[in-house]
Amino acid sequence: MSKQGAQLLEEALSLPPAERAQLAEQILTSLDFGERSEIDALWAQEAEERLDAFERGQLKAIPAADVFRDIKRSGR
Repeated sequence: MSKQGAQLLEEALSLPPAERAQLAEQILTSLDFGERSEIDALWAQEAEERLDAFERGQLKAIPAADVFRDIKRSGR
Protein backbone atom coordinates (compact mmCIF):
# COMPACT_ATOMS: atom_id res chain seq x y z
CA MET A 1 0.00 0.00 0.00
CA SER A 2 1.25 3.45 -0.80
CA LYS A 3 2.08 6.00 1.88
CA GLN A 4 -1.03 7.97 0.93
CA GLY A 5 -3.17 4.81 1.10
CA ALA A 6 -1.78 3.93 4.53
CA GLN A 7 -2.52 7.45 5.77
CA LEU A 8 -6.09 7.29 4.40
CA LEU A 9 -6.58 3.90 6.04
CA GLU A 10 -5.36 5.22 9.39
CA GLU A 11 -7.74 8.17 9.14
CA ALA A 12 -10.64 5.94 8.07
CA LEU A 13 -10.07 3.57 10.98
CA SER A 14 -10.35 6.48 13.40
CA LEU A 15 -13.92 7.22 12.23
CA PRO A 16 -16.95 5.99 14.18
CA PRO A 17 -18.19 2.56 13.02
CA ALA A 18 -21.23 3.90 11.14
CA GLU A 19 -19.09 6.34 9.16
CA ARG A 20 -16.53 3.60 8.39
CA ALA A 21 -19.33 1.41 7.07
CA GLN A 22 -20.64 4.23 4.87
CA LEU A 23 -17.14 4.92 3.57
CA ALA A 24 -16.51 1.24 2.83
CA GLU A 25 -19.82 0.98 0.99
CA GLN A 26 -19.05 4.03 -1.12
CA ILE A 27 -15.58 2.76 -1.99
CA LEU A 28 -16.92 -0.66 -2.98
CA THR A 29 -19.69 0.95 -5.02
CA SER A 30 -17.10 3.01 -6.89
CA LEU A 31 -15.42 -0.15 -8.20
CA ASP A 32 -16.70 -1.36 -11.55
CA PHE A 33 -18.16 -4.81 -11.02
CA GLY A 34 -20.28 -5.01 -14.16
CA GLU A 35 -21.18 -8.65 -13.76
CA ARG A 36 -21.44 -8.32 -9.98
CA SER A 37 -24.50 -6.10 -10.28
CA GLU A 38 -26.17 -8.83 -12.33
CA ILE A 39 -25.23 -11.43 -9.72
CA ASP A 40 -26.49 -9.18 -6.92
CA ALA A 41 -29.79 -8.73 -8.76
CA LEU A 42 -30.16 -12.49 -9.18
CA TRP A 43 -29.43 -13.08 -5.47
CA ALA A 44 -31.95 -10.39 -4.52
CA GLN A 45 -34.56 -12.09 -6.72
CA GLU A 46 -33.73 -15.47 -5.14
CA ALA A 47 -34.07 -14.01 -1.64
CA GLU A 48 -37.45 -12.50 -2.51
CA GLU A 49 -38.67 -15.80 -3.95
CA ARG A 50 -37.54 -17.71 -0.84
CA LEU A 51 -39.20 -15.17 1.44
CA ASP A 52 -42.43 -15.40 -0.56
CA ALA A 53 -42.31 -19.22 -0.37
CA PHE A 54 -41.73 -19.03 3.40
CA GLU A 55 -44.67 -16.67 3.84
CA ARG A 56 -46.89 -19.05 1.80
CA GLY A 57 -45.82 -21.91 4.07
CA GLN A 58 -43.87 -23.69 1.33
CA LEU A 59 -40.55 -23.38 3.19
CA LYS A 60 -39.87 -23.89 6.86
CA ALA A 61 -37.40 -22.00 8.98
CA ILE A 62 -34.60 -23.79 10.79
CA PRO A 63 -33.29 -22.21 13.99
CA ALA A 64 -29.73 -20.92 13.55
CA ALA A 65 -28.61 -22.83 16.63
CA ASP A 66 -29.64 -26.08 14.92
CA VAL A 67 -27.82 -25.15 11.71
CA PHE A 68 -24.60 -24.27 13.54
CA ARG A 69 -24.83 -27.42 15.67
CA ASP A 70 -25.18 -29.56 12.54
CA ILE A 71 -22.24 -27.80 10.87
CA LYS A 72 -20.10 -28.32 13.95
CA ARG A 73 -21.02 -32.02 14.09
CA SER A 74 -20.17 -32.51 10.41
CA GLY A 75 -16.72 -30.95 10.90
CA ARG A 76 -17.15 -28.30 8.20
